[in-house]
Order: sequence, then structure tokens, then C-alpha cells
Amino acid sequence: MNSFARYIGIDYSGAGTPTSSLKGLRVYTAEPSAAPEEALPPAGSRRYWTRRGIAEWLLERLLEPRATLVGIDHGFSFPRRYFETHRLTPEWPAFLDDFQRHWPTDEDDVYVDFVRDGVAGNGAERSGNARWRRLTEERARAKSVFHFDVPGSVAKSTHAGLPWLRFLRQELRDSVHFWPFDGWQIPARRSVVAEVYPSLWSHAYPVDGRTGDQHDAYSAAAWLRDTDARGELNQFFSPQLTSAERAVADVEGWILGVG
Repeated sequence: MNSFARYIGIDYSGAGTPTSSLKGLRVYTAEPSAAPEEALPPAGSRRYWTRRGIAEWLLERLLEPRATLVGIDHGFSFPRRYFETHRLTPEWPAFLDDFQRHWPTDEDDVYVDFVRDGVAGNGAERSGNARWRRLTEERARAKSVFHFDVPGSVAKSTHAGLPWLRFLRQELRDSVHFWPFDGWQIPARRSVVAEVYPSLWSHAYPVDGRTGDQHDAYSAAAWLRDTDARGELNQFFSPQLTSAERAVADVEGWILGVG
């Protein structure tokens, strides 16, 4: 029996501003008995999703009484080295608040590059190094969340998306489980928001005419649904980590699906 009633896969983009209509922002939804289908922006709005639009749409979905598993393709936290360098309390909610103060990429006219260039915010006070990688990125062979301006980078998406995680957490409070920061074990019938890395699974599903961004979102939703149907989600929610590794991951987060 499936643990969730709905699965949402989101391929993210850090281009433009929070109100820019972006072709690279894609959302697919699936149900236990139905294959993923693309979720389009509300009728009458932009042709493509905006980051603000996705956050507000997600808020509405997560307020519904349906256990939903959401996978978003960007980093949810930073390497432990970042916390040490900037002398930050290793707590996720405090990290999100501090990050948004320095990188206000949820404000309507703010590009990620505006903060990088010193035009907005104060990114220079909260910068990282492309050589710093989270433990989960090393395991997944993924690029650092600070590795900008290279193919396959999630740095811009991460720096654009983190303030919207903060928005969702503030609005939803304890009604939704942000994994693994709220704990590695998932309470029954609770909706979950987790970091995913579609490149781990996209090769396993036929492309069927989808663009790369569409296929990444489709693959995320399909993998979440299929893994739940096989009864294997719990093993991914509880990856085999030593106590020292888990202590690191409590701060840095973890990519769902990485063993």
C-alpha cells in the first residue's frame, strides 16, 4: 500500500527573477494509479511557471488533506564548511533566515546575479567555495551548490530556491515534514518536501518527446511514485550512514534516493 496519495516532481531554475516566466521551471504530478502528468500554470497567467507561482501553488497543494511527497531539484542546505566559515548556528531554520537576509532572491526584481554582483543583498558576506561539497553531493557525484556558471550546475537554482523553502516552511509550520531537517523518520499521513537529483533516475524512463527539463520533473515524480509502490521509500528515508555522517547530514541535508 502506498504511503502517499500524490507525488510532485519539480525541475527548478534560477534564471530571471521570482516573477519571470521560465521555460526551465517544470512540474509533474502523479498519483498511485496514474502516471505523471505535467501541471501547468493557472489559466490566464504566464505561459510558463514563475518561482513565486510555483511556491504559491505548492502551498495550496500542501494545505490540502492529502499526503503528498514533493521532490525539488535544488540544494536544501550548504556544506558544513559554510557554517563553520561564517560561524553560523548549524540549525536549518536559522540558516534559511540568515541566507534570505543576505540573498533576498525571493524579492520581485532580484536576480541571483544581482546579489552575486553586489547590486542587491549582501552575498559577499555569505559566499561559498566551489570546492566545498556536501556529503550527499559527493555520494551522488553532483556538483557543489557553489559551483556557478557551468553545465549541470544547481548553484543558481539553489540560491534562487532557498528563500521559497523558507516561505513554505513559515506558512505551513509543522503541518509538512521537510526531510531530513525535521527528522529522518516520516510521521504517518504527513506531507513531505525533499531534495531530489533527477539525473539519478532520468535514464530509466523513456523520454517520449519531453524536453530535458520536462523529463527531469517527470522522472522525479515517476521515481517517487514507483519507489513508494514497491515499498522501498523507507530505506531511502533512512540511508545507511554512520553516526558521524548522519550528524553532518543533519546540517547539510540529503538527496532523497542517494544511498
